[in-house]
Amino acid sequence: MVREKKDNLNFTLLNIGHAIHNADWNWANVNSPFSRLYWVDGGNAKIVLPDGTYNLTPGHLYLIPSFTLHSYECDGYFSLYYIHIYEEQTDNLSIIEQMNPSVEVEATEMDTLLVKRLSEINPNRELKLYDPSSYDNSQTLVKNISENAQLPYYLLIETKGILQQLFSRFLKDAEQKVEVTDNRVLKALRYIRKNIDKPINISQLSELCFLTDDHFIRLFKNEMKCTPTQYINQKKIEKAQVMLIIDDIPIKEIAYNLAFDNISYFNKLFKKLTGLTPGEYKKRLHM
Repeated sequence: MVREKKDNLNFTLLNIGHAIHNADWNWANVNSPFSRLYWVDGGNAKIVLPDGTYNLTPGHLYLIPSFTLHSYECDGYFSLYYIHIYEEQTDNLSIIEQMNPSVEVEATEMDTLLVKRLSEINPNRELKLYDPSSYDNSQTLVKNISENAQLPYYLLIETKGILQQLFSRFLKDAEQKVEVTDNRVLKALRYIRKNIDKPINISQLSELCFLTDDHFIRLFKNEMKCTPTQYINQKKIEKAQVMLIIDDIPIKEIAYNLAFDNISYFNKLFKKLTGLTPGEYKKRLHM
């Protein structure tokens, strides 16, 4: 029995800062390739997630995983520390794919110290503007990732350690999404991730695993709780979101680079999984 590792976290800090809002934290249909972690220290607001609406209250930590469609609502005073975390994509399952972390946890005194320490050792990493369209774009994302290379190595290690400690707070009561125990499915997952820019069909994957198509589909669905096709489409659209942010190329070219021959199908699938068409997503990035 082979289990996918959960200890290969590769977090990169994008932003950290403190913000005070007065009924001006209202953004709809936000969907980004990085996670957001909040520590609320005053006032109230709401986040609307696919599974419901959460009231953000002082003394609590909140987590919005990457690639999660969500909205913000604020009709009064609201004060918070925000942390944006990018998890580099590898051949392995991300922690978000394996676990369903809590959205809200009560902040401890240690959490407060960690957030403030993270802010202290990463000065000038705050957002200039709070509209997500102002920082969900290629220049900002690349710049924020490159900022980490400027940190002294000991502070980079401390930064990554703090990010992992804070993230771990949401895993204590997390539900297991998937726990891949079959080596054949792991092999298929790694193949999909390595070849996400190429056409991938069921026959290729089943042959790789020395199984019939039907047997492979049943095995994959039992392990991953979705069909191989659903997983491939999800990973291709997530890659498309990153490409729309980082690469300044036409949408049609992005679709072709991810092996979509039918642009109409790509547009339809993108909207189904993100809530926006590729054109709307790209327009929001450059507002």
